[in-house]
Amino acid sequence: MPARRPLVAPRRLRMNAGGWLVGARRIESPNCDQRPNATALELIVIHGISLPPGEFGGDHVERLFTNTLDPAAHPYFRALQELRVSAHFLVRRDGELVQFVSCLRRAWHAGASCWRGRSACNDYSIGIEFEGADDVAYEAAQYRAGTALITALRAAYPIRGIAGHCHVAPGRKTDPGACFDWSALRQPAELFEH
Repeated sequence: MPARRPLVAPRRLRMNAGGWLVGARRIESPNCDQRPNATALELIVIHGISLPPGEFGGDHVERLFTNTLDPAAHPYFRALQELRVSAHFLVRRDGELVQFVSCLRRAWHAGASCWRGRSACNDYSIGIEFEGADDVAYEAAQYRAGTALITALRAAYPIRGIAGHCHVAPGRKTDPGACFDWSALRQPAELFEH
């Protein structure tokens, strides 16, 4: 894995024609595939992740999304060794932005899910993982970077909503958790599902 470098989110981020965020650190995940033809990107799904749970930093999330997580490195990782998941983006605690999958491809982040009566959210959504836990406050740097990222995504794609994993998979998922401050993302209130 390449060394992490802090990224101070510029005021204006932009997506390139290939679905990659200019300026984000890119670590390509194999855990993705083609979206169904003519599928508009209408939804952003916000997740919270930490590996091991409640611990931040390190490269465990990157390794999970690239199928290189060592199951012997922590007892919790044994349960994840067959898992094949990804997200489009990770927002680290310091605000660094990492992209794993082009927005033009389907990342495997939402699983069995439904939004506004429409199933299979992975088909038409962009997944953003915030490094965090349900019961731990997220960092101001994450909200700044997340706001810049969502603004860039809304400028590039016809986003109609922003929901938590807990909203599209209720009863199955709880992230990003009660400590996530939705208002800190500085987006129009009508976009939010909570």
